[in-house]
Amino acid sequence: MMVATKHYAFIDRLPHVRGRLVEDAPLARLSWFKTGGPADVLFEPADEADLVNFLRHVPGDIPLTIIGVGSNLLVRDGGVEGVVIRLGRAFSEIEIRADVVKAGAAAMDVHVARAAQKAGLGGLEFMVGVPGTVGGALRMNAGAYGREIKDVLLHAHAVDRYGHVHELRTADFGYGYRSSTAAKDLIFLRASFQTKTSSAEDIKARMDEISAERQESQPIGTRTGGSTFKNPDGKKAWQLIDEAGCRGMKIGDAQISEKHCNFLINHGAATASEIETLGEAVREKVREKTGVELEWEIAILGRESHEGNA
Repeated sequence: MMVATKHYAFIDRLPHVRGRLVEDAPLARLSWFKTGGPADVLFEPADEADLVNFLRHVPGDIPLTIIGVGSNLLVRDGGVEGVVIRLGRAFSEIEIRADVVKAGAAAMDVHVARAAQKAGLGGLEFMVGVPGTVGGALRMNAGAYGREIKDVLLHAHAVDRYGHVHELRTADFGYGYRSSTAAKDLIFLRASFQTKTSSAEDIKARMDEISAERQESQPIGTRTGGSTFKNPDGKKAWQLIDEAGCRGMKIGDAQISEKHCNFLINHGAATASEIETLGEAVREKVREKTGVELEWEIAILGRESHEGNA
C-alpha cells in the first residue's frame, strides 16, 4: 500500500508490496529523541515474505536503511535518503521452547526478558536494562549490568540486500564491545537465546533490581537516545565527560544530562543538528582534557540538510 505526500523520482521503480510504503515519512515520531527529518520513503513490510520479495526486486542503486524503535538513534534534520525499512508487529513474536527463547527482530528487549522470567528461564535478566529491539541488540552486541548479547545468543536469521536469508551463529557476528563485524546490509529477522531454568521469583527480583538502578542513575522518561558514547578501554565515558566539565552543558534545547552525563537530552525543541553539535563539543572537550577520543554509541543517520528530491 502506498501512502503519498510528495513524489520522489525513484518511487515508480519500487516493487509492489503488501505492507506500507509512505513517502516523505516523518521519522522524528519514531525516534526517542523526537527530532530529525523524514525518510524519502518508509517501508513497513507486512511479513518476512513481503520483505524478502521487496529486497529481491528493489533496484540496487536505491539506498536502504534499517531502523528499529529509534532508542539509540539520531536522525539528522535533512532526513534519510532512499528507503528506510522498519519492521513491525509481524516481526515481534516471542516463542519459548524448552530452555530456548526465540524472538523476532522487532521484539522489545524488555519484553523478551519478561517472557523468559514468566517461564522461569534465567540468563536474560540484563535485557530489561537494554532499551530497543532484538534487531538492534544483535547489530551492536547490546548489553547491560555485566552481560551482553554474545553471552546468550545461539543463532540468528537475517536477510541480505538481495533477499537471501542467512543463518548466523554467534561466532559469525565477530562481536566486540558494542560492535559486530556482521555485514552492514543484513537485516535481522529473528534470534534464539540460550537460557537456564531458574526460579521465576529470583529472576523477577534481579530484573526489579536492574530497573530500579536504571531509574535511579539514568534520565529515564526524557527524550534521550540512551548511552551516547562507548566506554573506552578501562574507562567510563561518563567520568571522562564529567572530568571535562561537560555535565549540564547545553546548546539550545539539547543538554548533557545532569543525572548521568553520558546521556544527551532533548528538552523539547532541540534540532538533530544541536544534539549532534553538542555531542561533538563534548568529544572535543574530553579529547583536550584527557587525550581520549570518545566514540559515538548512538547511530547517526541521514543528511545534515535537505538536498532535494531523489
